Amino acid sequence: MPPHSFADRPAAQPPERGAVDALISQTRRLRGGVDAVRRDTASAEDDPRFRWQRALCDLAVHHLDDLGQQLGQLREGLPPDLVPADAAPDTVVPAPPAGAPSPAERGSLLSRVGSAEWNLLTDEVDWSDELFRIFGRTPEDGPLSLDELPSWLFAEDQGLLTAMVTDCLVDGKPIDGEFRIVRADGSVRTLHMMGEPVLDADGCTASMWAVLRDVSELRRSQRAVRETRDSLQRQRHIAQTERRLAVELQEAVLPPWRGSLRFPQGGQASLDLAAHYLPSGTGALIGGNWYDALHLPDGQTLLSVGDLTGHGVAATSGMAMLLGALRGMAVAGVAPGALMGWLNQLLDASAQPALGSALCCRYDSRSGALSWSQAGHSAPLLFRDGVGRPLPQPDGVLLGATSGASYGQAEEQLAPGDVLVLHTGGLAPSFSDPTGPDGDAAVQRLLALGPRLSAARSAQECVRIVAEEFGETDREDDACVMIARIDA
Repeated sequence: MPPHSFADRPAAQPPERGAVDALISQTRRLRGGVDAVRRDTASAEDDPRFRWQRALCDLAVHHLDDLGQQLGQLREGLPPDLVPADAAPDTVVPAPPAGAPSPAERGSLLSRVGSAEWNLLTDEVDWSDELFRIFGRTPEDGPLSLDELPSWLFAEDQGLLTAMVTDCLVDGKPIDGEFRIVRADGSVRTLHMMGEPVLDADGCTASMWAVLRDVSELRRSQRAVRETRDSLQRQRHIAQTERRLAVELQEAVLPPWRGSLRFPQGGQASLDLAAHYLPSGTGALIGGNWYDALHLPDGQTLLSVGDLTGHGVAATSGMAMLLGALRGMAVAGVAPGALMGWLNQLLDASAQPALGSALCCRYDSRSGALSWSQAGHSAPLLFRDGVGRPLPQPDGVLLGATSGASYGQAEEQLAPGDVLVLHTGGLAPSFSDPTGPDGDAAVQRLLALGPRLSAARSAQECVRIVAEEFGETDREDDACVMIARIDA
């Protein structure tokens, strides 16, 4: 049924078909582009960011489908069941173009829009076929009167419908609102109703005409957008909280000293130490990297760096456990090789399995001897007279990789003026093989700094040189570097 018009309303002119066809083509192209974006986000089911993006795409697709349907109806003219009975004999309803989908093929798109008129003078009710499908009724069931309609609504929505109908019939106000209905099969649909009073020649309300649109899928998409946005905000809040906890735990565990640390020991040389933590390129990933220096009861110095796999609180708490065990065994006098074996057993028996790389050194200032062991870690770099080289590496697999692993131990003699560089993986973006200097871009770049590091006057100046070299690198992971300078 076509909408009735007020007496003073000018007759509407049909739009030109070519202009509508152009709009339909543009809508189809845009719909195809949005659908392509939606397919690209379909593979990440567990990521709230992708779920939110996919929900937005679904919502946009529904809008574009509705727009395309409405433009199609505008192009095709009135459906047969809406052609006025008193239409001129030569009125022709345009047929759908060749190849256009039938209403059955378009399915829910056509069935989401229906119209109705309630005649107040004759109590007659006229529904379009689409409206019967929206309510899940057949024409044989008959349309619902204004008195029967509220019984199909949710109890909390009945008052809204009653108020809208009253305002329309009594005060002549247009109807614009939504309510939910429960169909005979138990399904719930959300309808958007827009209507207006139809006046007779005397200006009195003769009937009420309305268009009802099934917006259930549209509202579902909007709810999905809200829910995924809320989920994303919760995930972001959780991530921020976990990162803050990880940072606080890391700061509590790593040595509190900043700048240089000097151990004035009773031997031939003193040890000048400095270290630096380099965050990841985004700054969002807090891993299990550590550096540590500890003056031991026997007069030697413990130097260690390492990295536990993972990020966040789990990685930093695991790092704290591992570093605490390392310090305790070093204070008890356990040699680096045996110490690595115990750390491997500890990590292997941990309730939260993880892998870790580590480097542990004991330096004796009285003899200048350096004893060290490694577990899947890059060897220390020794710089002497402007030339750097990795120390020959003893055997050692990643901590937690295999039970009962044994770890070798190497010895090196250090001399005054030597610079020792210990670092974790992740300094450079292309970190590959931690056990082979030829495969590690970070090692090659560090070796190239040899002349500058040997010429530096303090360990802190050496760290500054390294930080300048790697500090602006777009790292995918965080890293630590510790430098020990042997002073006479």
